Amino acid sequence: MTTESDWHLSLVRPVTPRTPQGCEECLRLGSPWVHLRLCLTCGHVGCCDSSPLKHARLHAANDGHPIVQPLEPGENWRWCYVHEAVV
Repeated sequence: MTTESDWHLSLVRPVTPRTPQGCEECLRLGSPWVHLRLCLTCGHVGCCDSSPLKHARLHAANDGHPIVQPLEPGENWRWCYVHEAVV
């Protein structure tokens, strides 16, 4: 499902990954991750829902920053955690 008119896209800003080497919380905890997601509001780097601790989703819920994109080479899509849809 694609939601091109998602109003959460207004929260997207030019960002720089705060921890490009990995998930911010997992690096602190020494926890593994599967894939990385970049918050397009503040630059937080969190782990995906396939990772044990799902930090990207937690960041979206706790900070109100629902739009992320992969921090993986060659992947070019955005996800809204509120609408559970590609935007």
